[in-house]
Amino acid sequence: MKLSTKGRYAVMAMVDLGANSAGKPVSLAEIAERQEISLSYLEQLFGKLRRGGLVKSVRGPGGGYLLSRTTDQTRVSDIVVAVDEPLQATRCKLGSSVGCARNSGRCLTHDLWEELGNQIYMFLSSVSLEDVISNRVLGTSRLQTPDEGNEEDSTDDDIERISA
Repeated sequence: MKLSTKGRYAVMAMVDLGANSAGKPVSLAEIAERQEISLSYLEQLFGKLRRGGLVKSVRGPGGGYLLSRTTDQTRVSDIVVAVDEPLQATRCKLGSSVGCARNSGRCLTHDLWEELGNQIYMFLSSVSLEDVISNRVLGTSRLQTPDEGNEEDSTDDDIERISA
């Protein structure tokens, strides 16, 4: 399953907004420049984020966008859902009684992919903007080096390389 640029860019922009706002509106032009995202694309995304209640717009000189909630109350899943990014791994339409197989039934792996989508949603629901801003999303997915875990062979260079 691949998250499209719509979902990824919305999360990147919201993390930027949360990290750079300090209670003052941030312009989309600033976010676009820092994140290397098209301004017109951000305008579309922020329209959806505003309708989803995640950001507030401030008009006039010094205007821009503010988060509607604090960074610790804003979940990554809320952002992805607000920009209409489906969190599903099946070919079947959500809520449809008709499956994706030719006979309108479910394929043999339907439940597997449906559960994957559920797991992705649960993970994204467990991560806040504050978690991302504070680099608290590392988890268990970081790569291990061949020497990691073997304390006898570990050197300061290995530890420095792992920490970088």
